[in-house]
Amino acid sequence: MGLEEAGSDVDGAVTRRGFRGVSFENTFAGAPSFLRRTYSKDLSGARIAVTGIPYDQSVTNRPGARFGPRAIREASLLQSYDPPMGWDVNPLTEFDVADYGDMAFDYAAPAGVPGAIEAHIAGILAQDCAVIALGGDHAVTLPILRAHAAAHGPLALVQFDAHTDTWVDDDPGRFDHGTGFHKAVKEGIVNPDVSIQVGIRTVNPDSSGMEIIDAPECHRIGPAEIARR
Repeated sequence: MGLEEAGSDVDGAVTRRGFRGVSFENTFAGAPSFLRRTYSKDLSGARIAVTGIPYDQSVTNRPGARFGPRAIREASLLQSYDPPMGWDVNPLTEFDVADYGDMAFDYAAPAGVPGAIEAHIAGILAQDCAVIALGGDHAVTLPILRAHAAAHGPLALVQFDAHTDTWVDDDPGRFDHGTGFHKAVKEGIVNPDVSIQVGIRTVNPDSSGMEIIDAPECHRIGPAEIARR
């Protein structure tokens, strides 16, 4: 298969069979899925499922992250037939990846969203698949972590972020984008002793016990040292 296939192949996200292999569709046409992977709710044979959580009703400033999953999928079309430069792994040819689509929820009933996210992710994990979740504001991370901890036990967290999201909030009824990792540590689903936050540029006196590599230090030590830590 080569670029000449672009003259006949289209909408592989819904017409192709299987979860592995490159795609030579025109990048500007066809149904957009993540890296042109097959849309499927049946994950038999898949090992990684990509799903969108298009929710942003917990932000304190700018909405719009609800459009993130759609935008990420569209941007990913540019990488659907090129192996990543400098990598010794090509995810398109070496991994069985499915696009599980977006989570459905009632936008007018936000109190039910955390439980819906947790159930959505648990349903993927139950099919023996790893999950890549596309947000959405940062509030969506906590129920995603809850689902993973329920399946695997306490987690080590590697977080790339401008903010720690560890603002103290012990009200279980609040669903806030700046408090999720505080709650995750308090609930015992994230182990702070083996977790790290990278790129932080906002002052917060409570890190919930996690190591922090702040933004100035990231610039000073560089990617290789960040990865080593």
